Amino acid sequence: DLDAPNHRIALIPFDDLDARHTIIPERAPMEGAVARAHSIVTVTVDEATHRVRRFGFDGTPLDDIELPGPGSVSMVTGRLADPAVYLGFESYLHPQTALRWEAGETTVFAGAEPPIPPDDVVIERVHATSSDGADVGMYVLRRNDTVLPAPTELYGYGGFNINLTPFFNPARIAWLDAGGVVAVANLRGGTELGETWHEQGMLGDKQQVFDDFIACAEHLIGTGVTSSSQLGIRGGSNGGLLTAAVMLQRPDLFGAVLSQVPVTDMLRYQHFTAGRYWTVEYGDAADPETFAWLIDYSPIHNVEAGVEYPPTLVLTAETDDRVVPMHSHKFVAALQHAAGGSSVQPLLERVETRAGHGLGPPTSKLIDEAADLFGFLLHHLR
Repeated sequence: DLDAPNHRIALIPFDDLDARHTIIPERAPMEGAVARAHSIVTVTVDEATHRVRRFGFDGTPLDDIELPGPGSVSMVTGRLADPAVYLGFESYLHPQTALRWEAGETTVFAGAEPPIPPDDVVIERVHATSSDGADVGMYVLRRNDTVLPAPTELYGYGGFNINLTPFFNPARIAWLDAGGVVAVANLRGGTELGETWHEQGMLGDKQQVFDDFIACAEHLIGTGVTSSSQLGIRGGSNGGLLTAAVMLQRPDLFGAVLSQVPVTDMLRYQHFTAGRYWTVEYGDAADPETFAWLIDYSPIHNVEAGVEYPPTLVLTAETDDRVVPMHSHKFVAALQHAAGGSSVQPLLERVETRAGHGLGPPTSKLIDEAADLFGFLLHHLR
């Protein structure tokens, strides 16, 4: 990434390490490159989906490796001298699948069939206009027979260079079968459009991420996909911060809120476990200038009395050592205290036992959590 934030491939002779000749120039954000099948195979991000291309060793474009649709490529393997390339692939409809490419043809090498026929689902790429005029992309999914407006799950993250390329979630299949719509927003803070896209959503520009998410919500409502009373938002970790912040800023816009393992105390997060590593993304409140922008959106410091917040479910785990449970405890306590017992909407916390930051629980716990999450949405959005 020297002089190329989105990465490039360069040739460096062993006998002259200061000499660099660009083989494949910087284009879309490149997430990986390997030498396979007599070629250089690259994985880039294009409109929040992975694209796989082959180049000659002199950088000459050869061909694209066709994928089953918008999705995520987790691995590219094979041998340099063999003609075949193998890829790990998943999408909103495809569970993790091994694909085999050879001589311009992509076939399924191993993996389960999609649990729902892809032709039964409409997948659209749409764009909302954010507060600064930027286009913010979303994938919107629904069954062909879904009647709009419909209950909608709007999901986002927006931080730490993390891209929301399509991934498989079996609970979402049940949501689609129940007549719901799924919308996944590609907000500033990720690198779907390169490092600049990430930098526009960090530190003092973090509010732009929230503005992007609000713009996506307004677009879904304005285009008739859903209504404010049928729109639920969900995010986890940094995405939990996202949903907590936007529900405080625009409580009128949402019918239900799911905030999973959220960061909510932006003034003290750096004093607990892994929090000290996040200051490069959020900033440290010990600095007066940073304090000013953090307190403007810090969820526990912006809960207001007399505001009717939408039905809210905050999820945490008692042994989460990344985003410690105090963030969820304090936020829900602040919501309940501000309501003073007068709220007609539930403001709840779900605490998982013997679990951490969302990775590694047994399947039974994942099923129970998914049932609670999507059950909460259906109950309030229908």
